[in-house]
Amino acid sequence: MQSWARSSVSKSLNIYAVPYWTYTPQVQGQRVLASWSNLQTTIGSSLLGPLSSLQPRPFVLDPKVGISSPAAMTSIASESVATILCTSKQTRFNIQTADHRELDIDGLNITVTSAGKSGAKAKSKARSDGTEILVDAKLRLKAGQRYALVGRNGSGKSTLLKAIAEKLIPGIPEETRVSLLQQTSVSDADSDTRPGDGVADTGESGRGHSVLEHVIEQATAKSDVEQEIRALSEGINSTDPFGPVHAVRALRHDRNQKRLFREDKNARLRSGDRGLAARKVLKAFEKTVADLEQPQGEISAEALKNETQEALDMLADLQLQVEPSRVADIESKAKRILTGLGFSEAYMSKPVSSLSGGWRMRTALSVSLLQETDVLILDEPTNFLDLLGIIWLQRHLESLQDVDGAPTLILVSHDRDFITLCTDLLILKEKGLTYFHGDLPTYEASQSERKLWLTKMKDAQDKQKAHIQQSISNNMKAGKANDDQNKLRQAKSRQKKLDDRWGLQVSAKGGRFKLNRDLVGYHLTARDEIDVPQDERPVSFALPEPPDLRFPGPLISVENATFRYPVNIKTKTAAPIVLQAINLSVHMGDRIGILGLNGAGKSTLVKLLVEESKPTTGTVTTHPRLKLGYYSQHAVESLQEKGRADPTMTALSLLVEEVAGELDEGQLRGVLGSLGLPGRIASDVPIGKLSGGQLVRCELGRLLWRRPHCLILDEVTTHLDYETVTAIRESLRDWEGAVILVSHDRWFMRGAVEGLAEDSDSEEGGDEEDAVPRRRLVYKLRAGVLTRLEGGVTEFEEGVAKRVNRLLNM
Repeated sequence: MQSWARSSVSKSLNIYAVPYWTYTPQVQGQRVLASWSNLQTTIGSSLLGPLSSLQPRPFVLDPKVGISSPAAMTSIASESVATILCTSKQTRFNIQTADHRELDIDGLNITVTSAGKSGAKAKSKARSDGTEILVDAKLRLKAGQRYALVGRNGSGKSTLLKAIAEKLIPGIPEETRVSLLQQTSVSDADSDTRPGDGVADTGESGRGHSVLEHVIEQATAKSDVEQEIRALSEGINSTDPFGPVHAVRALRHDRNQKRLFREDKNARLRSGDRGLAARKVLKAFEKTVADLEQPQGEISAEALKNETQEALDMLADLQLQVEPSRVADIESKAKRILTGLGFSEAYMSKPVSSLSGGWRMRTALSVSLLQETDVLILDEPTNFLDLLGIIWLQRHLESLQDVDGAPTLILVSHDRDFITLCTDLLILKEKGLTYFHGDLPTYEASQSERKLWLTKMKDAQDKQKAHIQQSISNNMKAGKANDDQNKLRQAKSRQKKLDDRWGLQVSAKGGRFKLNRDLVGYHLTARDEIDVPQDERPVSFALPEPPDLRFPGPLISVENATFRYPVNIKTKTAAPIVLQAINLSVHMGDRIGILGLNGAGKSTLVKLLVEESKPTTGTVTTHPRLKLGYYSQHAVESLQEKGRADPTMTALSLLVEEVAGELDEGQLRGVLGSLGLPGRIASDVPIGKLSGGQLVRCELGRLLWRRPHCLILDEVTTHLDYETVTAIRESLRDWEGAVILVSHDRWFMRGAVEGLAEDSDSEEGGDEEDAVPRRRLVYKLRAGVLTRLEGGVTEFEEGVAKRVNRLLNM
C-alpha cells in the first residue's frame, strides 16, 4: 500500500497545506484523515481519492477557491497549525460484533503537536514535542448513559471531544453515529435580542432556508436524498432508454467513492493481521472502483434490464425516506425543539442568514438534538440560552432516557445546576480519565473524605514505620554485638516486610486485602503504596479593595426610569416601551441579582446603569466619586476583534496602553497574575491566541486595575470552567464593593448574590458571617417591569419550570 502525505490544518484560515506528496481530492463532502500510520491518526480536512491520484507537486487547497499555487503557502507559514495524534491498544476481540453504541478503549493516548515538522521526525517525537492530553487512559462509555466531562480550561476537553466525533481514536466502530455541538465564538452573538429586534432589514429575508428548513435539512440530509431521487427520476422518465442506466451508474459511483473513503480509513486504523486484512479489502475495492470507472462498451439488453430494475428499486427505497408521514413527524419534532429553545412560529420562518450569533448557536443545538445519533456530544450548550431554554434542555435530555435506543450523552458545561442531569462524571485530570457514578458535589465530598482517610492512614503508617526501623536498627546492633542470630533474623524479617509488604493494607472497597484479587499481575512489591492525592493548584482570583468614598450616599440611583427606542424613521411608528417605572438603589456592599428571559430588557437596563443610554423619562444618578467596572456579555468578542486588528497585542500591552502610566508594569503583572494570567502568558501570548477563559480574565483585569466601587457583570461565567466560576463566586460573595450580577447560572447567582455556601465551598458562609452589613436582593425583569423576588433565585426558577412543563406537554 502506497504511503500518504502528512497534511497540516490551519484552523484560523481554513486552508489546508500539503507540503510534499499530495493527492487530488475526488470525493466531495468527506472529511480527510491524513497521515495515518497503523494506530496513529491525524486531523486533516481535505478529501480522499484513490491512491492512484497521488501527484508529485505541492499545492494549497482552499475549499472555497480550489487549488492554488505553491506561492500561496507563504501566507500561512506564520499561522499556528495543530495536529492531533491518537493511539490506542488493539483489542483481541472482534470489534465488528460489538455493540457500536458503546465505547471501551484501552491505552488511549492523545497528543497535540505542531504540524510544522514533517516526515519521520514529527512522528518519532510526537510525545516529546507535542502537548499530551491523555496518556494510557481508558475511554469507557456505556450506551444510554449521561456523562459530564469535567476538567479545567486547557486540559484538553474540546480536543478529546473532537477526536471522538471525528473517529480519530482507533477502536471506535465505523457504524457509531456521533453528533458534536462545539463551543463556538460568535462575533455578533446577542442573547438578549431576538432576530429582527432593532436590526435593520438586510434584504436577505427572501433568500436562503428558513430556520425550520435548515434544522430539518442539516439533521436529516434531506436535500441529498431529494437530489438522488431527482437524478433517478429524470433518468427513468427520460426518452433515452439508457437514461436509467446512466443515472444508476452515476449514483453508484458517488456511493463507491464514499465507501472507498471508509475502507481507506479502516485500513489505516488497523495494524497487524487486521491491518493486513483491511488493506486487502481496500485494494480489492479499489480495483472494483477502477474497473467500474473504465469506459463501458455497448450496453447489452440484459444489463439494460437489470440496471433499469436496480434504478427502480433505488428510487423506491429513497422515496420511503421522504414519505410524507415521516417528514411530518420530523417537522413536528423540530418545531417542538425550536419552541423549547425560544423560537416562535414567526422566527422559525425567518432565514438563517438574518439571525444573530446567539440564535445561530440555538439553531445548531436544535440540529444536534434532532439528529438520530448514538453518541451526542454537547460542548457548553447553555451559552446564549436563557433560563427557560436551559431548564427545557435539561428536561429534554433527561427524557431521552425513556426512549428506545437513547443516545450516550457527553456534556461539557460550567453550569453546575445544569450538569446535575448527568448520572456519571468523566474527569479529565493529570492526563488521565477517571469515572465517578454520581453528581459533582458528591464527587468533591468523596474526594475530600478519601484524601483525609488516606492522609490519616499514611501518617499512622509513617509513625509505625519509624518505630519498626528503630527496632530493626536496635536488633541489628544487639545481634552483631552479641552474635545473636535470632535478633539478626528478626531484623531481616522486619526489613523484608517494610520492603515488600508495606503500603495499602485494604482493598479498593475498604475490606481485607487479598493479594491474588487486589493486586493482579507483576508488581515490584506485594502492596500498593499509599498515594495521597495532591490538590491541584487552586484557581486564583483576587478582587482589589475599593478606595474610600469619603462621604456616604448611593452609588447608583434609578428613579422612575422609562426607556423606549427612538421612532423608526422608515415606518414613522413609535417603538414599544422596553423599560417602565424602574426604581433601583445600589449602595456600597450591596449584592443585586437581575434575572429575566431573553428579550426582557436586561441589557437595556445595564446600559442605563453604566450611562451608555439615557432614560426616556426619569433619572439615573451616580455617586460623584464612583468608579464603575462593567463586564459586557460581548467582552470576549470585543477582545478578539482587537486581536485581529493588532496581531501583536498582548494582555499586558493592552493594559499598559489603557492605564496611561497610572500603574507600572510590575503592578499590572500583579493584577493579571492574580486573575490567572501569569508571566509569559500575559506578556508574550497575543490576545488572538488566548482561549475564551483567558480572554475573560483579561477583560476582568481591564476593570479591576481601577479598583472599582461597583462591578456590573453581564454573563461573566461564559467560557469559564467550573473551578474558575467557583473561585469568582467565592470572591464576589465577600468583596467589600457592590455587585450587580446578570446571569442565567442559578448556582453562581445563589452564591455570589444570595451568599449561599456549600460544604465544599467554604467552612463559613451566609449572611451571618458577612464582615460588613450588606443587602442581598434578587430582581425579576419581565415585560420591562422590575420586581423584587422575596424567594430569590428559587422563586424565579419555579416560575420558569412551570412554563417548561407547559411546553413539554404541548
